[in-house]
Amino acid sequence: MQSEDKNFLARLYHAAVAAADPVKVLPGHLPEVPKGRTVVIGAGKGAAQLAAAFEALWPAELSGVVVTRYGYGCATSRIRVMEAAHPVPDEAGLLASEALLQAVQGLGPDDLVVALICGGGSALLPAPPEGLTLQDEADLNRALLASGAPISVMNALRRQVSRIKGGRLAMAAHPARVVSLVVSDVPGDDPAQVASGPTVPDPGSLSEALQLAADWRIDLPPRVANWLRGGGDPAPQPSDPVFARHEVRVIASARLSLEAAAREAEALGVPAVILSDAMEGEARDVGQVHAALAREVALRDRPFVPPVVLLSGGETTVTLRGAGRGGRNTEFLLAFAAASEGLPLAALAADTDGIDGSEANAGAFADGETAARLRARAQPARSYLSRNDAWGAFDALGDLFSPGPTGTNVNDFRAILIRSET
Repeated sequence: MQSEDKNFLARLYHAAVAAADPVKVLPGHLPEVPKGRTVVIGAGKGAAQLAAAFEALWPAELSGVVVTRYGYGCATSRIRVMEAAHPVPDEAGLLASEALLQAVQGLGPDDLVVALICGGGSALLPAPPEGLTLQDEADLNRALLASGAPISVMNALRRQVSRIKGGRLAMAAHPARVVSLVVSDVPGDDPAQVASGPTVPDPGSLSEALQLAADWRIDLPPRVANWLRGGGDPAPQPSDPVFARHEVRVIASARLSLEAAAREAEALGVPAVILSDAMEGEARDVGQVHAALAREVALRDRPFVPPVVLLSGGETTVTLRGAGRGGRNTEFLLAFAAASEGLPLAALAADTDGIDGSEANAGAFADGETAARLRARAQPARSYLSRNDAWGAFDALGDLFSPGPTGTNVNDFRAILIRSET
């Protein structure tokens, strides 16, 4: 793949990430300093960077604790940063959940709790309810990750099987005022979906969550299924009076980041089109749809005329069929490459947090020759896809994209450059 194409696409990615940089987005969303104490809590892959930016901007005393993924921490002076496992929770996450719950105990109506919430917080905040264990919550996470269900369905279940999600962390802070500053990584930017909403309640019910599990044929762990069917401990509703003084602000999102990437492309002389910031579905299916659109543009000049960059975001899912390596962005891209062979294009698909699934890469690059190059190695793209080993395919070609942790998370980023052949 041509280095100039990689450089161009990487510049768009970094423009998208920069648009969600906490240092840039936080200043316009600081709440008023309260009469009482200020306590900062937070969770997600970018929680440490949010905490560092917040304490640098805050003009008064504060204390607090946030949890992020292993290796994603950064230096802070007043807010404690804890690290835990992602995407499957561990004991460190359990300790972090207890620390956050303890941090908001004993507050009064003049105190302020600032919640810094971003993607990845669901796995980082395990807090199994009475009758279940950390192992049960980890088993639930594994089942959800393997199911291919959209993030909204996963989080509907996570919110019910928790002592901290679904608004329960905010309830624990009552009667203090809670202001949630949310970096959205979910399609539609519903703040109750981000990190399963520890400080933002959702109107969904336990019975609805069970129905979603049945509709999506999610193989719930037996102990979790029995606990849910026995009535569980339903998450609070948004109408509960304890949330009356709370405020929620979405401070960064896929939409804003895609708009920044579009401006960068146009500054580099290539028109850009944003297809959607909320695409969902099976990663390989979404890849094929993008390939069909790219083919129409490349061969028939419709609905857009090349040269053009097609941008999209959202959160796809992967139904595990094999034991390969890779995340949803590499799986999307491999399916895209297989269906767009021979076209004059180059593409990048990557997670804006810098990590795609459980691997160290954010995503990968592909072009119209990717499928042919794999076939020349006697390993066709479809063979890699059959075992969910998109990472292996792009690693073999030297086309993995590995910028490292970015300190933010506004979901998937996809850019397809379609060149003019004239």
